[in-house]
Amino acid sequence: MNKLVLGNLVHRPLRSVISVFAVAIEVIMILSITAILMGKLNGFKDRTNGIGMDMFVRPPTTNNFVGMSSAGASIKIADVLAQVPHVKVSAPVNIQITGSLDNIYGIDFKTFDALAPFIFISGGPFQQPYDIIVDEYAAAGKKVGDSLSVLNSSFRICGIVEHGKGGRKFIPIDTMGQLTGTQGKATAFYLKTEDAPKHEDEVKAAILRIDGLQGYSVLKTAEYLDMMTPARLPGFNIGLEVVIGIAVVIGFMVIFQSMYTAVMERTREIGILKSMGASRSYIVSIVLRETGLLAVAGIVVGIAASFALSAILQNRFPTLDFVINIPYVWKSAVIALIGALLGAFYPALKAARKDPIDALAYE
Repeated sequence: MNKLVLGNLVHRPLRSVISVFAVAIEVIMILSITAILMGKLNGFKDRTNGIGMDMFVRPPTTNNFVGMSSAGASIKIADVLAQVPHVKVSAPVNIQITGSLDNIYGIDFKTFDALAPFIFISGGPFQQPYDIIVDEYAAAGKKVGDSLSVLNSSFRICGIVEHGKGGRKFIPIDTMGQLTGTQGKATAFYLKTEDAPKHEDEVKAAILRIDGLQGYSVLKTAEYLDMMTPARLPGFNIGLEVVIGIAVVIGFMVIFQSMYTAVMERTREIGILKSMGASRSYIVSIVLRETGLLAVAGIVVGIAASFALSAILQNRFPTLDFVINIPYVWKSAVIALIGALLGAFYPALKAARKDPIDALAYE
């Protein structure tokens, strides 16, 4: 049977190659969308951990995507939070997102640096209101002293730092307020506490007792990062399911068309097999084995192409966070295999139901 299956696939090489590539595209689509979405999410978590905060305080108007929220809290609250027992550092931040989905951090350098010091590759802290600190990726070949356009304004690069401290571009918080109409405002506050996490529950209770802050969200860093999961992000899983659904339909339709055409072309061969005593299950098995081989080949090609694409994009665009999610490698393989077998099931049944006499008489 295996020789027969391989012979059938080799007999129509172009159709077999197209089927393999259809399954491969299905796998690439699934792995690519998860690489982008999960990569962005995991990259955000890694950079948030690099900030060095122990706790995160935000006003009721701020959602999980702080860069997409208005700066609705007074910067002066940072001084109030700094007076709470066991709080070592209180750093206000005003985070704005640009049209290119680039988060710009407006910071008070002294307090933000106290959370976890910047590691300067060259240059140093802000010297002027329109100075900007960038990480080595955002610098993109520029050097200290060069100009960089941010928020439709020209900034002088005063320092280039190692990546991983929240954002990639940092400007003075007062300048951020002037450019965005949020003078004296902050999006959130990052806290560093004594002997973390020993006093964090005590600090949280103390903050929520302060007049005017009762409605604020006070989270430990681990709690905040736990909220950054696909299930808790609106539209994340829906978008993922839509892409997977489209990919499955593509694979299903191509395999269905390929196997249906193959069955029609092999009417006489099927008649000969049945006249020699081949059972319906034997005929179904032949078609499904052919499909399984095509699907496995497509899956291997798709996975290999996805990892190659990831390597190329990571090398060309290091800030893209395009990272293949390993659990989805297996999920995409199973989805593609099941979709292909379902696509071949009806053609297989049609082949098995052919009358041997009619099949042998077919011209």
